[in-house]
Amino acid sequence: MMTYMTKDAVLFSNDAFGQHYCDERLFNDEVDQAELFEQCLRYYSNILTPFSPLVTAKIKEVLSFNLPVDMIATSHGIVWRENPVQIIEKYLEWAGDYQEDRITIFYDTMSNNTRMMADAIAQGIHEVDPGVAVKVFNVSRQDKNEILANVFRSKAVLVGSSTMNNVMMPKIAGMLEEITGLRFKQKKAAAFGSYGWNGGAVDRIHSRLVDAGFETTESQKTKWRPDGKALRECRAYGQMLAKKWALHELNVTPMSVESTPAEPLSAQVPETPKNVAHGDDCQCMICTVCNWVYDPATGEPNQGVEPGTPWEQVPDHFLCPECNLGKDVFAPHAKSEVA
Repeated sequence: MMTYMTKDAVLFSNDAFGQHYCDERLFNDEVDQAELFEQCLRYYSNILTPFSPLVTAKIKEVLSFNLPVDMIATSHGIVWRENPVQIIEKYLEWAGDYQEDRITIFYDTMSNNTRMMADAIAQGIHEVDPGVAVKVFNVSRQDKNEILANVFRSKAVLVGSSTMNNVMMPKIAGMLEEITGLRFKQKKAAAFGSYGWNGGAVDRIHSRLVDAGFETTESQKTKWRPDGKALRECRAYGQMLAKKWALHELNVTPMSVESTPAEPLSAQVPETPKNVAHGDDCQCMICTVCNWVYDPATGEPNQGVEPGTPWEQVPDHFLCPECNLGKDVFAPHAKSEVA
């Protein structure tokens, strides 16, 4: 229900055109515009998406009255006084099966195996389509409303989970339940994940994506922790999806997974001695949790880090091969023996 004040041409829009956004300033022209519209999109995507057909019909009905609108005062959020019609136009855009050239990847994991898959898939997508925006989220660490807003903006979504008792991780199940209720339109999707005994989680995710109305493609599974070959397969999978989901013509040829024969793990990663002295010019980094040492001379081929790669060029998604923790637990190697 809305109220229109004829004398001042003010539309009291109730929940429409609002935001879950609090600022000490009252009007739209006084706040940061990027932050404002991000909050507006987040509000629409998480609350109003299921009602998009009704939103379109009602806005067109109101516009047909040809009433002047000098201000829109919402029930919560800022008041639109500068070009208030801009948010009405945005609502019409968002209600029309909205999507950008963007792919959202979200996952949950027990031992970082599925995280490694997610990062490798994202890398493969970028290798084929550098122009597409790819966002990767861990549902256990990041705000679900932000994830849902990114799914709303995306042309496609990838959902990953480790398998636990032959089903998906609970937070992934909850996210898929919310996504089903939001009834996103004209979006593509795929499932991926790691497993030990069987890969039941990936199959269940795929089924839920179909139930939610997504156009799905084949899934990707990895048994146990991804080795170099499995990560190359994930990259190739991301490259395949990039071409399949492209909104424009691509001229990049995807890599062949079989182009480089997989070596035995013992041959791929030379073991870095732990109890050796390091000189003053040492560039090694040591994991402060398990004492594994990263040596730039040998790299970490199982994660695509070639020999000769300095630490500052190692990707942010790098994980310690021993304890599976990230780069933030590494410190410069002391110029002495490691206990």
